[in-house]
This record gives sequence, C-alpha cells and structure tokens, in this order.
Amino acid sequence: MSRISTLAGAVTCALALVTGSAVAASAAPADQAPGAAAAEAKVDPVAWTPCNPDPSKPDPGVYDCAVYPVPLDYDNPDGEKVGIAMMRRRASDPSKRIGSLFMNPGGPGGSGYMWATTTRFGAEVQSRFDLVGFDPRGVARSNPLKCFKTQEEADAVSGRMVGVPITRAEIDATLDADQDYTDACSKNAGPLIEHMSTINVVRDLDRMRRAVGDAQLTFAGFSYGTLIGSTYANMYPSKVRAIIIDGNVDPALRLSDGMEYDRQRADGFELALDEFLKRCQAAGAPRCAFGEGDTRAKFDGLRDHLRTTPVTLPGGTKVTLSTFTEQVASALYSQAKLAGLAKQLQALYQVVEKPSAPGLMAPKATAAADDANQLAVSVPRALREAPADSPYTGDDSYLAVNCQDKPYPSNDRAFANVARKWEKAAPTFGRYQAFDAPACASWPAPAVDAERFTGPWNRKSANTVMVIGNLYDPATQYKFAQRMQEELGNAVLVSVDSIEHCAVGRSKALNELVTRYLVDQKAPAAGQLLKPDLDPFPAV
Repeated sequence: MSRISTLAGAVTCALALVTGSAVAASAAPADQAPGAAAAEAKVDPVAWTPCNPDPSKPDPGVYDCAVYPVPLDYDNPDGEKVGIAMMRRRASDPSKRIGSLFMNPGGPGGSGYMWATTTRFGAEVQSRFDLVGFDPRGVARSNPLKCFKTQEEADAVSGRMVGVPITRAEIDATLDADQDYTDACSKNAGPLIEHMSTINVVRDLDRMRRAVGDAQLTFAGFSYGTLIGSTYANMYPSKVRAIIIDGNVDPALRLSDGMEYDRQRADGFELALDEFLKRCQAAGAPRCAFGEGDTRAKFDGLRDHLRTTPVTLPGGTKVTLSTFTEQVASALYSQAKLAGLAKQLQALYQVVEKPSAPGLMAPKATAAADDANQLAVSVPRALREAPADSPYTGDDSYLAVNCQDKPYPSNDRAFANVARKWEKAAPTFGRYQAFDAPACASWPAPAVDAERFTGPWNRKSANTVMVIGNLYDPATQYKFAQRMQEELGNAVLVSVDSIEHCAVGRSKALNELVTRYLVDQKAPAAGQLLKPDLDPFPAV
C-alpha cells in the first residue's frame, strides 16, 4: 500500500537463498505460546555497517545498514537462510536512547528499508530511538520473491489483465492471465514461496528485536503492518513495549475469509469516496474544482459512461473504466491528492458532458486536457524497488503474502461470480475489489496449506497497543480499526476525522500522543477524535 522510492547507492547486497525443497509447515508453531522458551533463545547481533541512504548528497553520518540472516523455514531453523535488509538512523541523543523503533509501511510487499529516514515521527522520538526500517522476507532487497525472469515475460502476462473487467472477453482474458501468472510463480519463485505468511514475518521481527538488544519490541505498523503488529502482540504478548498500528486491518476477518474481507474493503473505498464528494460539494467551486452542482450525480455519470465508452483525449491517451477507478482509489489514499482529483474529475466531466463525437474531446474542453490526462494512467498495484539494471522489476510479494494469509476459493470463477453482486452495493469499487486476488485460487502455496497465525487475538499484552483509525480510510475502513481495538486484549483506539489511509504525521495533536506513547509509554485516553492539520479544500 505504501511505497517509498529507492535512492541510488543504498545497500544492494543480500544473503543468497540456497535452492532446495521447502519443508512442510507445521499446523501449530511452538512459539505461539506466550513465554515459550524458543522466543528468547540467543541470536547473533546485527552487524551494522555505516551507510549513506543517498550517495548523491553528503553523508549525514547517522545511518547504518545490515543484512540479517533468518531461517527460511522455522521448522528447520538451522537450514537455509533469508537475508533481511535493515537500515537504522541512530538516536540523535545516545545518552537518552531508549531502544529501537521498528517500522513497516504496509503492502504487503511495501519496502520499509528507507523508513529509517522517515519524518513522520518528531524530533523527540528521533533523539530517543534508533529508527529501524527493514524489507520483510521476499520484499525488495530481502531476497525478493520473483515469478518471472525477465520484464518481457511479465509484461506478456500482465498485459492481458484488465483491472476492472466488464465483458466476458475481458473477464476470461484476465482469469487466463492470472492462471499463467501463478504457473510462472510455481516455476520460478523457489522455496521462499512456501514461507511468506505473516507469521514468519513476525518471527523474523522478533529475531531482529533480540538481535538489536531490546528486551521488548517498540514497533509502528501501517496498513498491512497493523497485521504484523497485532500478530506480534498475540504471539509474544510479554515482549510488547509499545506498538502503534495505524490504518488497521481486521485480523480475525482477514485470516478467516479472504472474499468477505475484500468485499468489506470495497465498502470502505465507497465510504471514503462518498465523503470526498460531500466535502467537495460543501466547499464548492473554486475551492473544490468538482464542487459545482451535484457532485454525486456528476461522478456517477462519469463512471457509468466509462463502463461502455472510453474517452480519448487530444494527446491520444484514453481514459478507461480501469484507469479511472485505479486513479480515484489511489487519490483517496492521501488527503493531499483530493484537490487534484477534483480538478481531474471536473476536466473529464467537461469532456464527457458535451463531446464533439462519441468518445472524443470537444474543442472547448481542450484546456482541461492536462488535468484529465492523469485519469488515463494505469496505477501499478505493486512495484518492487529494484536496481535499474534488474531484468525484472515487478513485485510478487503482495500476492505471495495475501494468498498465504487469506483463505480464498480454489475456483477462480468465484471472483467473477461475485463481481456483479458486489458492484450493486459498491458501484465504483465492488468489481475492482472482486478482481484483486483471483490468482490466489491457483496460488502454488495457498492459505489452506500454509502455516498461519489465526488467533486467538485477545491475549493481554504487557503494555497497551495504540490503535489509530481515520474515519474515512479507504483501504482499511474505520470499522476495521474499531474491530482491531475490540479484538486485541489490551488496546486503545484514537480516531482522526480525515479522508486518508493512515494518520501518523498528518496531525500535530496525534503526533503528540504518539510521542508520549513511544517515549513515556503513556497510553492515550480512549475515545479521542482528532482533526488533521490540513483542509483538503482550503479557502482561496
């Protein structure tokens, strides 16, 4: 979900993954039990080496990098190893250093390596903690899981997929391409594909916690990272010092019913879209470029037009239902993008409202072409942070984790069958979300065969977990945050009135609570509703 751009010159070394047969996962890992002896077995310390995140600039002299070996298969801890790429920003006040703050930006498949450089946390947190970012197993620099050997092979498959397929031909082509994709994964991904579930990421995290010398874990997880944090709190409840989870999944639902979880995700996008349209109309034009007239009716008209008729812009680019839906979904992730989205929608509305010919832009609307062009750009669902000379730059860890964590039907036609039903309740995002994971139907290592942590979720952690939820989070709707707080055995929920995915760094009031929680272990009072710092449609 979150993606942080790779900076040239970052550490590129990684432990080689030795090829071999994967060991079958056990159904009940021993380290699920609180206080299990294996949880505190000694591990080798991290071998940090000074590094510069951006060699094009002077070395700030506060960063270190490492590749830390962890077992490929925890049922065979002395066997093959996976290298976890780590970066830390050393605490600016070593005399008052508390420990390490580990971070995960979500995804699954999001690279957390460069999060050691994040500014989401204030100066006091940076002075008291080493900020530690890492790429989870199979992600970016940590033995990236790859289903193709070349980009050309990948493009030949992905080019047949339609993001929001409508016709039978589009649906059949997409499902066939998904099958070819999973065939490639089975052929090329190697033994790592058997060990990508979140339970293994959490085991890796606990090893890293011990390897940096921390008696308990301090962690901030965003989006999918909230599943990592909540799983850790229940696998190692006595080892929780402070865990922040922001943009929350519903762990119990996610790990029990992938289809229903995805259906409810579609509802979350619809709620965020509806609130965007309401706030845009309330602000009016010119504060919100799309704010003149009935914004809901205008938007629905655009979407319904695109279901049958793509719109070709003067430069030759074409807005399709897929690119339109992807761009709207992407913009809802960030409050800072909402004003831009409004301009794009208004530009397209002017094109569609009075065209000179079906699907063509009217001359009077050509001035708006630049704004409308963005809606013609396809949004990649996953992009690995690979060196420029990589023969294949795609990311396959998103599905590798989801297909192992989330149980799905083994018949890919089930996804097509629910699409029409879902879009009745979620007209913009129901079909879009229904086609998020058909590949899981034929995934080489599906959830039904995987070693997974499926609860219980209510173990009482040593310290309170801080749950954060935006009221109009598109990707992980607010109900998920409420459920997360209810499901955990020791948690408090703080809410933010914002249309955005995740909230830390977007509200000074929230960041003060975060700082006190991390530094002083002071859990925030329950029931707080905060405001974001910025208005998406400020007065002009």
